[in-house]
Amino acid sequence: QVHLVESGGGLVQAGGSLRLSCAASGRTFSRYAMGWFRQAPGKEREFVAAISRGGVSIYFSDSVKGRFTISRDNAKNTVYLQMNNLEPEDTAVYYCAADDYVSNWYRSYEYNYWGQGTRVTVSS
Repeated sequence: QVHLVESGGGLVQAGGSLRLSCAASGRTFSRYAMGWFRQAPGKEREFVAAISRGGVSIYFSDSVKGRFTISRDNAKNTVYLQMNNLEPEDTAVYYCAADDYVSNWYRSYEYNYWGQGTRVTVSS
């Protein structure tokens, strides 16, 4: 089992940047594929980005492609989501997720472990 804790959320103006971190503890971090999802008020949770165990494969939703980057540091047991050029539509609670096997990176049900979320608010 792995325990995930997100940090780095906050309030930012449109066009600004934030970097979210997700620190993992428990079993070997490098065995887990990692994903970021978000949930805006009144909406379903949606995929944002994912990264494979070794960091070779990376995936983004169309809505964030070109603005967000995902990376991981297996030595620090941490995955990052760098968010640039933020838009009000990016306002949501952002969740980190993990699983040791993911066949469909975009589906939340593929991930068994979740953090508590960190709130991001982008003002216009």
